[in-house]
Amino acid sequence: MSKLKVVSEKSLTNNSRIVGLLAQLEKINTESPESESARYVTSKILHLAQSQEKIRKDMTAKGSTGMEVLLSTLENTKDLPTTLNILSILVELVSAGGGRRASFLVAKGGSQILLQLLMNASKESPPNEELMVQIHSILAKIGPKDKKFGVKARINGALNITLNLVKQNLQNHRLVLPCLQVLRVYSANSVNSVSLGKNGVVELMFKIIGPFSKKNSGLMKVALDTLAALLKSKTNARRAVDRGYVQVLLTIYVDWHRHDNRHRNMLIRKGILQSLKSVTNIKLGRKAFIDANGMKILYNTSQLPVIPVSGPVAQLYSLPPGVDDVVDESDDNDDTDLEAENETENEEDLDQNFKNDDIETDINKLKPQQEPGRTIEELKMYEHLFPELVDDFQDCDLISKEPKPLVFEGKVRGPIVVPTAGEEAAGNSGNLRKGVVVKANVSPIGDEGDKKPTFVDLAKEDTKDNDRTLQQQLGDQNRTISSVHGLNNDIVKALDRITLQNIPSQTAPGFTAGMKKDYSLPLTVVTCSKVCPHMTTCGNVLFEGRTVQLGKLCCTGVETEDDEDSESSSSVEQASVETCDGPTLHDSDLYIEIVKNTKSVPEYSEVAYPDYFGHIPPPFKEPILERPYGVQRTKIAQDIERLIHQSDIIDRVVYDLDNPNYIILEEGDILKFNSKFESGNLRKVIQIRKNEYDLILNSDINSNHYHQWFYFEVSGMRPGVAYRFNIINCEKSNSQFNYGMQPLMYSVQEALSARPWWARVGTDICYYKNHFSRSSVAAGGQKGKSYYTITFTVNFPHKDDVCYFAYHYPYTYSTLQMHLQKLESAHNPQQIYFRKDVLCETLSGNSCPLVTITAMPESNYYEHICQFRNRPYIFLSARVHPGETNASWVMKGTLEYLMSNNPTAQSLRECYIFKIVPMLNPDGVINGNHRCSLSGEDLNRQWQSPNPDLHPTIYHAKGLLQYLAAVKRLPLVYCDYHGHSRKKNVFMYGCSIKETVWHTNNNATSCDVVEDVGYRTLPKILSHIAPAFCMSSCSFVVEKSKESTARVVVWREIGVQRSYTMESTLCGCDQGKYKGLQIGTRELEEMGAKFCVGLLRLKRLTSPLEYNIPSSLLDFENDLIESSCKVTSPTTYVLDEDEPRFLEEVDYSAESNDELDIELAENADYEPSTQEEVLSDSESSRTYLP
Repeated sequence: MSKLKVVSEKSLTNNSRIVGLLAQLEKINTESPESESARYVTSKILHLAQSQEKIRKDMTAKGSTGMEVLLSTLENTKDLPTTLNILSILVELVSAGGGRRASFLVAKGGSQILLQLLMNASKESPPNEELMVQIHSILAKIGPKDKKFGVKARINGALNITLNLVKQNLQNHRLVLPCLQVLRVYSANSVNSVSLGKNGVVELMFKIIGPFSKKNSGLMKVALDTLAALLKSKTNARRAVDRGYVQVLLTIYVDWHRHDNRHRNMLIRKGILQSLKSVTNIKLGRKAFIDANGMKILYNTSQLPVIPVSGPVAQLYSLPPGVDDVVDESDDNDDTDLEAENETENEEDLDQNFKNDDIETDINKLKPQQEPGRTIEELKMYEHLFPELVDDFQDCDLISKEPKPLVFEGKVRGPIVVPTAGEEAAGNSGNLRKGVVVKANVSPIGDEGDKKPTFVDLAKEDTKDNDRTLQQQLGDQNRTISSVHGLNNDIVKALDRITLQNIPSQTAPGFTAGMKKDYSLPLTVVTCSKVCPHMTTCGNVLFEGRTVQLGKLCCTGVETEDDEDSESSSSVEQASVETCDGPTLHDSDLYIEIVKNTKSVPEYSEVAYPDYFGHIPPPFKEPILERPYGVQRTKIAQDIERLIHQSDIIDRVVYDLDNPNYIILEEGDILKFNSKFESGNLRKVIQIRKNEYDLILNSDINSNHYHQWFYFEVSGMRPGVAYRFNIINCEKSNSQFNYGMQPLMYSVQEALSARPWWARVGTDICYYKNHFSRSSVAAGGQKGKSYYTITFTVNFPHKDDVCYFAYHYPYTYSTLQMHLQKLESAHNPQQIYFRKDVLCETLSGNSCPLVTITAMPESNYYEHICQFRNRPYIFLSARVHPGETNASWVMKGTLEYLMSNNPTAQSLRECYIFKIVPMLNPDGVINGNHRCSLSGEDLNRQWQSPNPDLHPTIYHAKGLLQYLAAVKRLPLVYCDYHGHSRKKNVFMYGCSIKETVWHTNNNATSCDVVEDVGYRTLPKILSHIAPAFCMSSCSFVVEKSKESTARVVVWREIGVQRSYTMESTLCGCDQGKYKGLQIGTRELEEMGAKFCVGLLRLKRLTSPLEYNIPSSLLDFENDLIESSCKVTSPTTYVLDEDEPRFLEEVDYSAESNDELDIELAENADYEPSTQEEVLSDSESSRTYLP
């Protein structure tokens, strides 16, 4: 204790001494700053500053006057020792404590005083060396913290002073080193850089840098950093090219690389590469680099015996001609190097400023203010969409109060099972185990009179002889086929895709427009005698010319693993055939009927196999892919080899939407591509090597960017061959493809073998920046932004298969319409109130569906009708961004759960009235857009002022909410379903004034805000009951960039406190039961069901008095969901680490194009997430295709 007391007293004494010394110095400064007293006092202050950190900290603390006293003395004194003492004190102050102390010195006017001192000191001949060293040492520290430093230095004439010092003292390394550091800071200003270049600074740098030497490596490093900064000016870069310095830099690099065996001078080698990068930003520099054999030199020096090391910065291979938006806009004749007045301070300051800039700080704007927007008379147009508020149900038979089971058109009987992930027991829909197939007898119908018409035909695209019939291709039509698998090769060879074709008028009246092909061929009907859980029971006419057995696809049983679950294996098999495992929403014939009425810009005439056959979740789990070490460097090295070994490059266009007349080669080794179907997106394909293809995506229609979503067909493959696909015009700066996500593939042969599902495929997957430059128009007026490449390698399992690849599980507009029709036809009208209305028509003339779901009143008595009408509303929407298909799968889970007949779903319907817009952007979905509608605009940025002509779905969806507000029926919850390409798990964004203010670091203001925290209730509930949901990823901050989104507008203008965006990952989960697994449709549908369960619990928590749900029922509901989520599949395994660290260094920071979509990473505990960028998904694009 006594020791502590002594230390405290000593500290107090020193603190008192420094205060006294500063007061004494201030007095001397006003009287006689040239006196010896000033030398004595400043030397004492210097001694204290050198010996104690606390003194240094106190002198730069907020409110301290010490810095002002020192600077004032420095400005007024002419005494050299006093000046040197003060400069030494300043060096001590700014050398530690990070950038804050340097910024403090700048704020006190230190930059101007020091620059003036430099001017005065330069007038002496010769100038004092120690004085110059000290001044430049401080300027090098504080210069980066002063945004106007470059301008101040130029105005004061400091540029030439420093430059001349270097020229005159090249051998004096002690003086040259701080001068070079200051020159580097000067050069950050482009005008200064040009001015210095005219005075010979570039030539001067090449006198300092040179071949390998163990001496003066620190000076060499600073000189290279200065040179790299100078060469960012195009004028200086041209000067370097004209003087042959590109060859010099390459020679120096090779010399350092050869001698630096122990890698002790990596920073010097990096500095040379940075200088080369700066030079190659201009066309002349790139030409000089190529002429000097730079590509081969750097490629060879970047190779290791096994794995190539990171090579050049850019991949310099030629872009296929005729592709817009991929341009070289560097202008060698552009001398307008403007003065950079807004130079950045450093990355930390940038990040902090960015966060504060985007978060809304105006309390008045944050406070929800209900704004009608439209008059009551205008809103009356929506009355007809709310018949539940006026219907008295007098004409309805509501006597029977017993729940009735749902019946799907007599085909399927049984309860709708809550969609839950991991469900493996017998009797659950869609779970097929590998190797367990129950065959059923199928009676082919050969009589033409019994044939049922169909609207489907699989047409062979590559047949040379159009007159040859399919009977000739397939052989004898009466031949008995014993195995579906045996037919696969014949089927796919003869039938490449499903085509909507002209058919007899009595079969499809009025459907003849928009057809591009007509294969009027005879048809044969194949029907299945068993109930099919995935296809319709009859009319599955797939092929013409012969009978084809589809027994495996239609009649597959599910065998349980545990013996105690069933009496015997055979009894399970028999039961699985005879008893349906739940209703299905997929009907292939109905799908074709709907597609015919779907309007697309390209007038699609084909149907993709996966959309026709449907998708069921695979019976196995798909772990997040482990990223192999060095994969990205290997891929970049292969890209560089394109230029070095040009003889290996084929460079042949094999698919081109821009040129419909391109020649389709019939060579057997060339893959065939297609994307001319609903939601398809692929614009052009170039064969690079024998088994490598570059793919270019469409931008969103009426836009010239947003390239991310892809969905295309591939055929003509050979098994056992590794095919590499490179999608080369992506825009986001990072992707979950770097963190274990795989693209999806659907195999037709697998589907015909009773495995109709999308599966995650691909190896050697990575996502990296390429050298293709985006046009300034596509990049929002900014030059130099680059595209990114997704690369993956696939081995196809079957020969001559037809496969489809997609960014995520496709869910088309026609699929939604089919599902809604099936739900409508299957529901029990005495139990469920279900309405499907048309909210409006889109720009293309497609209808935007609006669904209303609730429970029918118990009777038409007044009390029951009153309870019915007074149920609170829940308003849900989804798929405003077409590329976020996972949102539709979550919505599918919600709709199926709401229409099911289990007790909790019935309780939920009795609690709420659901208004649902399941697809806000039908046109974008149909045409394969990623983010926009046909207007070329992001509809989720139009909620503040939607235009009824350009944004009809948003205008009328907002109108519905405004109508509810006008009639005093505000929804309890609004939730917009989205997908997220940068983060894992499922999470929510909400709106909170208090949390938003808290993130502005204005704690005093946040303490004054009083706010109901009810907005956190639903996310918290979901974090307990939904295994994919992650509360720590949720955010409730209101950003300025999101003020026109649905979430913020519904909260602020409509007044819905619980207004959310629910984001579902495109990749997988890094926590909970699904940790280490990629997400699938089963998990997404489960999330939709869990959301409904969360609403039921929310009802109990928000109104415990008026609605008492028996706890036993809630426990039953929870057990029902949770027990169905047990992972029992033997193929399931979970990775310990969700995101392996990259052992290779990858730069993903440059030129993010998502400024408008940046989501601030935060969680419930106000701790920012650090795993990944929190950037809302949705950047991909397309221009109109002729």
